[in-house]
Amino acid sequence: MTMSRLTVVVPAYNEAAVLETFHARLFRVLDELPLACDVLYIDDGSSDTTWQLIEGLAARDPRTGALKLSRNFGKEAALTAGLDHVDADAAVVIDADLQDPPELIPTLVERWREGFDVVYATRTAREGETGFKRFTSALFYRSMERVSDTRVPRDTGDFRLLSRRALDALRQLRERQRFMKGLFTWIGYRQTAVYYLREPRQAGTTKWNYWRLLQLAIEGFTSFSTAPLRLATWIGVSASLLAFLYGLWVFGKALLFGDPVHGYPSLMVVILFMGGVQLLALGVIGEYLGRNYAESKQRPLYFIEEKRAPRTGP
Repeated sequence: MTMSRLTVVVPAYNEAAVLETFHARLFRVLDELPLACDVLYIDDGSSDTTWQLIEGLAARDPRTGALKLSRNFGKEAALTAGLDHVDADAAVVIDADLQDPPELIPTLVERWREGFDVVYATRTAREGETGFKRFTSALFYRSMERVSDTRVPRDTGDFRLLSRRALDALRQLRERQRFMKGLFTWIGYRQTAVYYLREPRQAGTTKWNYWRLLQLAIEGFTSFSTAPLRLATWIGVSASLLAFLYGLWVFGKALLFGDPVHGYPSLMVVILFMGGVQLLALGVIGEYLGRNYAESKQRPLYFIEEKRAPRTGP
């Protein structure tokens, strides 16, 4: 297998505090690889000086390319934009916050040389994160395992290497509601893991608060599983069965012992319970309906405001 060029794709949103350090550390690694290497930064509508720093890096180093999106489209869209513009033999996806170590890239390349199309980095530990965040992350990945036909690797983020044919496969998936971790797995081909210790963020602050993480989790579940719809169905069936049994009990009690005017509290409990079940089912259906609505509009995934290609040949 001939492998000659590697592109490192780096989505960035308000990463001015860490970008220079990341760039220097990344190129110390790339300079040691027996491949032609370049880096492609994607500025996802940053409001700080991230784009100015990227422009400076591109001016100093011809191996540095950059895309500036017209606004903040979100990490999944920024990552898609970067992968769409890779014309190398393989690409490595890595965040700029240095929680994922660039020093692991040579190991990813080694597994690629062995014939794997997707080499993903799995975290053995997550330093610098709260116990609650580690618990919710583990809960999400293990829940996805149970409800989805697409096996998303546990404790694995976006940090990975993708071969040329894996990149070509991803370019065919143009859905608007994107959960990249699932798409990376869904394409298939030969995939394998390497393991590492995830470090704390080196500078700046995380952009992923609990609300955004919850939204990403919902995106993952609704993108790769219909289990929430089935759950709503089974809750509805169970509630109907309970209501039917309760109705038989009320009818039997009235037939045997008469019908004094009692039962207001239990009646309210039943009404509120059934109303809650109906609203839950409508909410789940609405989530999937909203996805269909977004897909039907066929809007572009992103727009590019500025582009700087790396000044290196293939």
